[in-house]
Amino acid sequence: MTTLSPGSIPIALTIAGSDSGGGAGIQADLRTFSFHQVHGTSALTCVTAQNTVGVSRVDALPAEAVTAQIQAVVEDIGVQAAKTGMLLNQEIIAAVAQQAESLPYLVVDPVMVSRTGAQLIGDLAIATLRDRLIPLATVLTPNRYEAQILSSLEITSLEAMQTAAQKIRGLGAKAVLVKGGGMTGELRGVDVWFDGDRLEVLRTETIDTTDTHGTGCTLSAAIAANLAKGETPFSAVKLAKQYVTTALRYALRIGQGQGPVGHFFPLITP
Repeated sequence: MTTLSPGSIPIALTIAGSDSGGGAGIQADLRTFSFHQVHGTSALTCVTAQNTVGVSRVDALPAEAVTAQIQAVVEDIGVQAAKTGMLLNQEIIAAVAQQAESLPYLVVDPVMVSRTGAQLIGDLAIATLRDRLIPLATVLTPNRYEAQILSSLEITSLEAMQTAAQKIRGLGAKAVLVKGGGMTGELRGVDVWFDGDRLEVLRTETIDTTDTHGTGCTLSAAIAANLAKGETPFSAVKLAKQYVTTALRYALRIGQGQGPVGHFFPLITP
């Protein structure tokens, strides 16, 4: 058995909630890190009771417990890159923002609104996320509806996505990826990148599947994993999109509702 030397193993940290169905959240993030040969560490923000059909209960952890988890990882193991997912409330967001100031790379998946347009956190939490956490982001990955909130624009076209990306970057993030998963027609799955210099439209193959649970978590985790391995932010995003596209191709038809993407597709491909 080969043991890698200390410092040779990239370390990524996910700060997010638990999905009991295993399709999104911490579970999806850790599987994504493993695929990329990155050691995954975690700070749990909340515990959900959910499956492929829906969420029946959410319990938040104390903000102090979230802080303690982050500090325990950083002080001993170290972190090359981190990502955030569901932070749930204002207190947790503020605590995470305070700890994130010392992290080298931070991918912020601003879990505020679902891909169907349902608001997931309160207005005060959204304001804290916008004012305190987003300015620390290396890459910010809002979906269509989150981008609408952050930009105060209605997004129905590619041009609107591009304008929103430029406007949202003004909140302080180094780069913004406006995701098109919630768009319709030819814009479905088309993303827009803006880092202050480069405005790019990123297109990948559209996979015809309804089993898309966890795509946002998986994308942000893959970006963080690639950053931990030394990729540039733009390269990390392109590689992450390729990974998610393939995972969608091998999505899992489990449960009675929306199944998850196939994080471990190399193990199930012929």
